Amino acid sequence: MKFEVSKADNSLFFLRSKSQLVYVLVYVDDIIITGNDAQAIGHFVQQLHAKFSLKDLGKLTYFLGVEVRYTSQGLFLSQKKYIVDLLKRASMDRSNSLPTPMVTTCHLSSTSSSPVEDDHHYRSIVGALQYIVIIRPDIAYSVNKVCQYMHRPLDVHFKAVKRILRYLQWTLNYGLKFIRSSNFLLKGFSDASWGSDVDDRRSTSGYCVFLGGNPISWSSKKQQVISWSTAEAEYRSVAHLTAELVWIRSLLTELNVSIPKKSLIWCDSSTAVAVAGNPVLHSKFKHVEMDLFFV
Repeated sequence: MKFEVSKADNSLFFLRSKSQLVYVLVYVDDIIITGNDAQAIGHFVQQLHAKFSLKDLGKLTYFLGVEVRYTSQGLFLSQKKYIVDLLKRASMDRSNSLPTPMVTTCHLSSTSSSPVEDDHHYRSIVGALQYIVIIRPDIAYSVNKVCQYMHRPLDVHFKAVKRILRYLQWTLNYGLKFIRSSNFLLKGFSDASWGSDVDDRRSTSGYCVFLGGNPISWSSKKQQVISWSTAEAEYRSVAHLTAELVWIRSLLTELNVSIPKKSLIWCDSSTAVAVAGNPVLHSKFKHVEMDLFFV
């Protein structure tokens, strides 16, 4: 069987003909196989059995810490077991839960308190939180904040980590619900927090991408350079979102998914929208030329 490797994601392989579609997603020694031809899938599994020692677990219910539940409308993905194990590892399984992952007035810095006693433990817990973000966009911002102090974590940073864990305990049954839809409109929402880092005054970019009403990609990340204005910070966030949309469109095209020719981008900065519509390199935007022409 001649599979092709995806140009957008080298862990994805696909076999397609006029009537057959088989997709194979590989992560080290864990594999997901799906498609529209049960016979072709069965034949491929037999070929794998002939060359490798493997175990067929049947219908997908659990993959790399992600629980998969089938509903009448589609799929529900969660990480309840993974979160419970993390709470036990952090000795937080019996702590009081909280309804929010971070206090709105919290401004973390690199000089606000004394260093933690065990920085390895801090990095281990935060690393696990990063993995949970793949299913939980609601903690993307707060996890990104505590990730910025991996090199020298302080007590105040670990306190913020514990609050995220308390929130996860409160929202243990939360997850992502994917509803079947014939609507393949691709749209994204971007935002930015100008100069929000108290140490270096760099801004934070955030975006979320939806396909047919279902969230499929999100990010919260500190910008690499200092933005001179709110509009500039917002525009850089739009550029990050645009790059993600280009990649997703490339992947969907490879998978033969028919999507509208144009994707929608939503931004709440009228200045950034105006610049996107008329990218003239005036004095306030000369230094962001690459982002201007990319968008």
